[in-house]
Amino acid sequence: MIQTIDLKKGMVFERDGKLLKVLQINHHKPGKGNTLMQMDIQDLRSGSIVHTTMRPSEKVEQVNVDKRSAQYLYDEGDNAVFMDLETYDQYTLSHDLLGDDKNYLVENMKVTLNFVNGDIIGVELPTTVELTVAHTEPMIKGATIDGGGKPATMNTGLVVNVPAFIKDGDKLIINTTDGSYKSRA
Repeated sequence: MIQTIDLKKGMVFERDGKLLKVLQINHHKPGKGNTLMQMDIQDLRSGSIVHTTMRPSEKVEQVNVDKRSAQYLYDEGDNAVFMDLETYDQYTLSHDLLGDDKNYLVENMKVTLNFVNGDIIGVELPTTVELTVAHTEPMIKGATIDGGGKPATMNTGLVVNVPAFIKDGDKLIINTTDGSYKSRA
């Protein structure tokens, strides 16, 4: 058993017979009263995402997650296909289960597959990925690097706010935790 105050993003726990993953978590201290834990959690079996509030002292059952190294191979319809690097077994995950992580997948990239009781529950991505700019507006003359930036659509469909000097075809390093631009590759 673990208290909800000890939960962190990405942790998996069981509550009311449901397997839940923490997507976001915030400690909220209202002006009056006790601290609350505000969380966005995903039901790993149904894929639904719920915003919930729990007391920090509540206890939940932490689930042991088995991690295996894998490689993303390709998309097949609404699924992504991965290969276990040790056994060469192939696994398919629906884009619904992947959520926004599907926008960071590049063919042949190494990831970590998470399993609970032999069932695949999700993917851990590397901290940064290299993506190519598919489309962005041209640079405006006189724009500075410090400006607010502009949106750029990556080759995976991800839209990232980038500096004004970035152009179509540039390779960029993107942070997978928050989807932000880090640097040119």
